[in-house]
Amino acid sequence: MSVREDLKILLVKEKMTITELAREAEAISGKKYTVHGISQKLVNSSMKYDEMKFLARVLGYDIKFEKINLL
Repeated sequence: MSVREDLKILLVKEKMTITELAREAEAISGKKYTVHGISQKLVNSSMKYDEMKFLARVLGYDIKFEKINLL
């Protein structure tokens, strides 16, 4: 799955729009977040890991890595 798909799934689960996400992210961080900025990063696959981690936290999620057994 891509970052774009993951973020869209979280938005649907939380019944939130990108507009609301941008507003919340801006309120929490004090930095400027726009719908256009978030959307462009998703479309261009240019969102940094730290940004995705922060947006996930805004939505109430934490990104975790789990060890898997390949055998």
